[in-house]
Amino acid sequence: MALTLLCSTFVVLLLLGVPVAFAIGLACLAAFFSEGLPIATAVQMMVSGMNVFSFLAIPFFIFSGELMLHGGVADRIMNFARSLTGHVRGGLGLANVLASTLFGGVSGSPVADTSAMGGVMIPLMKREGYGADYAVNVTTHASLAGALMPTSHNMIIYAFAAQAAAGEIAGNTIKGVSIGDLMFAGLVPVFWIMVCMLVAAYWQAVRCGYPKREDGSSMIRMFPGWGTVARTGIASLPGLAIIVIILACVMGGVTTATEAAAIAVTWSLLLTTVVYRSLTRQKLWHALGKAARTTGVILLLIGVSNMLRWQMAYLEIPESINDLLLGATHHPWLMLLYINIIQIILGMFLDMAAHILITTPLFLPLAIQMGVGPVQFGMMLLLNCALGLVHPPVGTVQFVGCAIGEISMGQATRTAWPYYLAIWVAINLVTYVPSFSTWLPAAITGHPVF
Repeated sequence: MALTLLCSTFVVLLLLGVPVAFAIGLACLAAFFSEGLPIATAVQMMVSGMNVFSFLAIPFFIFSGELMLHGGVADRIMNFARSLTGHVRGGLGLANVLASTLFGGVSGSPVADTSAMGGVMIPLMKREGYGADYAVNVTTHASLAGALMPTSHNMIIYAFAAQAAAGEIAGNTIKGVSIGDLMFAGLVPVFWIMVCMLVAAYWQAVRCGYPKREDGSSMIRMFPGWGTVARTGIASLPGLAIIVIILACVMGGVTTATEAAAIAVTWSLLLTTVVYRSLTRQKLWHALGKAARTTGVILLLIGVSNMLRWQMAYLEIPESINDLLLGATHHPWLMLLYINIIQIILGMFLDMAAHILITTPLFLPLAIQMGVGPVQFGMMLLLNCALGLVHPPVGTVQFVGCAIGEISMGQATRTAWPYYLAIWVAINLVTYVPSFSTWLPAAITGHPVF
C-alpha cells in the first residue's frame, strides 16, 4: 500500500506540473503517513542529506560558472573557436561545437553553456545563412559536455549518492567513488562526443549547403590567418585554465574537491575583475542571485531525495527492482542495456540532479553485481542524464536553445538524430568498454579504477 501510494502520488504530482523536489517530498510524506512512521524521521533524513561538507563544492562550482558566464569568458572562447573553423563549410557550426565544449568545461553546466553560447551563436548563425534547427541542435548537443567536465557539480552529487548506495550493499568492499577519478573519467567521453558532433555538424552543413544566402548561393568566409588564431587563443587561455587548476589541485592531493571549487571561484573573480575587467557590479549581483537560486533548488532536491532513499530502503524497493531485472536476465550485457533504456526514459522527465539522486541507489548495486564499478556507472548515468536534457518532452537544454532560436521543440527534434546517435554510441562505449572511461584516471593515478 505504501509503495503504491508513494509511486502514484509522485507520478500524479509530476503530471500536474508540480516541481520535482516538492513532488518527491509530498510523495514521501504520504508514504510516511500511510505506514504510521514518525514525521520527525522524515525531517531528520532531509536535514542529514543536506548537511554534508562536500556539498560546499556545489555552490562554489555554480558561482564560478556564473562568473565565467557573465564575465566575458564565453565571448573569448567563441572568438577563438570561430577563428579556427569559421572559414570552412559549416564553419560556424564547427566553431559552435568547439566553443560549447570548451565553455562547458569552464561552466560545468549544459544549461549555462547553452544560454551563453546560444545567446550569441544561434542568432549569428541564422543571420549568416544557417537553418534555425541546425543552429539550435549544434549548440544544445555540444553543450552536454558540461555534464562530464571537472567543473560539473553533478559529479559531486553522484559521488555522494554512490557512497550512500555502496554502503547499503551487503559485503560491499567499495567505500564510495573518488571525485578525482570521476573528473578524469569524463574527459575521454567528452572528447568522443566533441569529435562526433563536429562530424555531424559538418555532414549536415554539406548536405544542406550551409551557409547560404536567401537566393541559395553559398557564403563562406576567408581564413583570418594564424596570427588571429594565436591572438584569440591566448585571450581564451586564462578562462580555460580553470579546468587544469581543478584537476591539478584534486589529483595532486593539494586540495579536496570542495577547496578546489573555492579556488575556482577565486580564479574566476580575479580573471573577470582584474584581467578582463568585464564583470560589473550589476553582473556580479546577477551571478550571485542565480548561483543562490540554483544552489537552493539542488540542496532541496538532495534533502528530499535522501528522504526518498530512506523510504525506498524501508520498503525494500531496490531489492524488488533487482529481483525483477535478475528474473528477466542474468546476462550482464543485456542487464546493462535494460538499465540504460530505463535511464533514458527517466531522463526524459526528470531534472539531472533528481535523476542522479533517485536512480543511483536503485541501479548502482545491480551494476556492481554485473561487474561495473561506481566510476564507470557514474559515466553511464551522467551520459544518460545528459541525453535527457535534449530529449522531449522536458529537455531543459533543448527548451532553452529552442527559445533562443525561436523554433518549436518538434522542429529541432526532427533533425537531431545524428547528435542523438553520437551520444547513444558514447553511452554504449562507456557501458561495454570499461577502459573507455576508466583508462585515463587509472593511467594518471597509477591505481586500478572501476
